Amino acid sequence: MTITTTITALGHKGEGVAEIDDRKVFVPLALPGEEVDIAVEGDRGTLLALRQESAQRIKPFCPHFGACGGCQLQHMDRPSYEAFKTALVETPLHFAGIETKVSRFIDASGDGRRRATLHARREGAGYMRLRSHQVYDIDACPILVPALRRAPDITRAVMQAVGEADVSFTATLSGLDVAIRTEKKQARADRVAPLAARFGLARLSLNGEMVLQAQPPIVAMGRAQVELPIGSFLQATEAAELALAEYVTAAVGKAKTVADLFCGVGPFALRLAEQRPVFAADSDKAGIAALDKARRFAKGIREVSAKARDLFRDPLTQFELPFEAVVLDPPRAGAEAQVRELAKSKIKTVVMVACDARTFARDAATLVGSGYAMSDLVAVDQFTQSTHIEIAATFRR
Repeated sequence: MTITTTITALGHKGEGVAEIDDRKVFVPLALPGEEVDIAVEGDRGTLLALRQESAQRIKPFCPHFGACGGCQLQHMDRPSYEAFKTALVETPLHFAGIETKVSRFIDASGDGRRRATLHARREGAGYMRLRSHQVYDIDACPILVPALRRAPDITRAVMQAVGEADVSFTATLSGLDVAIRTEKKQARADRVAPLAARFGLARLSLNGEMVLQAQPPIVAMGRAQVELPIGSFLQATEAAELALAEYVTAAVGKAKTVADLFCGVGPFALRLAEQRPVFAADSDKAGIAALDKARRFAKGIREVSAKARDLFRDPLTQFELPFEAVVLDPPRAGAEAQVRELAKSKIKTVVMVACDARTFARDAATLVGSGYAMSDLVAVDQFTQSTHIEIAATFRR
């Protein structure tokens, strides 16, 4: 069914919302106030033509925008873009009973994303098409750091070597770290091994196992240098890591005893340890080992007691929290079990970094309900042109 309608709002996935026959229809690439022709199927609309454009609309900077599904917001002007992303943080908090505003919006795009996953399929190499499981073939991606300019070429070479796969890239100080994932059980390491020399890779892995390593992939974290384990978490942009680390360091202040929970490879713990001993915990055993090694070889770093522990199933109890401050940086699922223990503790300061606004709001409500006051709510925009946003906030008793 094809109809003409007006877009009345923007959904949390960046899609225009049209009210048709008392139901909402979601239309990618459309903006509030626009009169559009759309094809409707259920609650989905496909933009066919713009009859009247919004004043918010701008020309996308990438020629692939609209077909490639990697970005959703390149057609929005800057004020509208920041307002939309700010609302992504504030709205879930409102529904959780917390009325507050983002105090700062930090553009953390920096030189571009240092991490990306491209898909190798018969139709090409790139990201998934908009609303599709088919890959949109790209020649370049302007939101990536220059070091990843050959990522599409490497992905195509992977397709030729082992067939369909997902290829994850990380740009490090010592070169590219490339991790291949494939469903093909007979995928052979010797088929992809020549790619390491061909593209000058620092490390190449296949389904979690190292194929070749010319040199360890290294990233700097304060005074320390960390050798990245295969598959460990790292912030998408260096600018975001620096912005979040500066926020965490300032919020912790002069606290003498600090715990960094969900610490990963240590972007906060290693910097905090420049001033005081730090306890760090995460379920990622390889990440904990990398953090411990980085601490041992770094100069000007105090003691970091790094422990592998599943904080979802086995959170630190209120009796194991003899700290003045705790830093949390959980994955998208949030830190529900650990936050419940923090709520029962006497810890003065909790600094929370989050990548999911809904689980952040849930966990923030638990802390606020137990007597903490939330302050300095910050939105850190490292996944630019997408509907993802990083969050940081401070909670004090």
